[in-house]
Amino acid sequence: MKNIPKVIFKFDKEKDIWNIHATCNYKAGHIEIEKWIKNKDILRLCENKKLEEVKEELKQRHSKLYDSGAIEIFCKAVQQYWNKINDEYFKRLSRITKKPIFTEKFTGYTTIVGRCPYSTEENWFMFSLSSPILNACKTTGHEIMHLQFHNYYDKEIIQEIGKEKTWMLKEALTVLLNLEFRDLWFVKDEGYKPHQELRNFIEETWKKKKDFDYLLRKCIKFLKNNSRIE
Repeated sequence: MKNIPKVIFKFDKEKDIWNIHATCNYKAGHIEIEKWIKNKDILRLCENKKLEEVKEELKQRHSKLYDSGAIEIFCKAVQQYWNKINDEYFKRLSRITKKPIFTEKFTGYTTIVGRCPYSTEENWFMFSLSSPILNACKTTGHEIMHLQFHNYYDKEIIQEIGKEKTWMLKEALTVLLNLEFRDLWFVKDEGYKPHQELRNFIEETWKKKKDFDYLLRKCIKFLKNNSRIE
């Protein structure tokens, strides 16, 4: 790799407020929002409300944490450890996907809730303050793998199996983090329960033949033929 990308970790209060509100109003059948938002008062405050209606109260409720300096200290610690594994992570990701990393910079923003979204337009992602440092680095690898997938494979695969199953495939592919990257952060990528059958298939296929293009073809065929995977 000519230019190995860098990841910058930081905190942005406005992005965090946006994520708190978006998480409270997130709609997905297999997700229990309470796992991401522990405070039921915050859920009640934000549910079915527009962001502008609750933004100032959210800032006020979290002002002590925001002003404590704890978030910045956490970001610095994650940055320090990630810097040790940055080059190796990107070398492996490029080798495994057989594609160069599509950008030279990613930004990781701390969020105080459990949901960690990402932006394909601006190449940022979020990692949770409630995670230990090694889990935050695993989340970093997880989200950047998503962005690599979106950049190179998203549109073509959507044409074959649709958005929902492409999203499922994107999520399930992170099982490769356990097979090829776990020695970088020493914690397991669990994935979502409804995706475990596909994750098992990916793991079995990869162990037989470590070829990403071959793996994707097999996964697309598996998803087309398996009506139970919805």
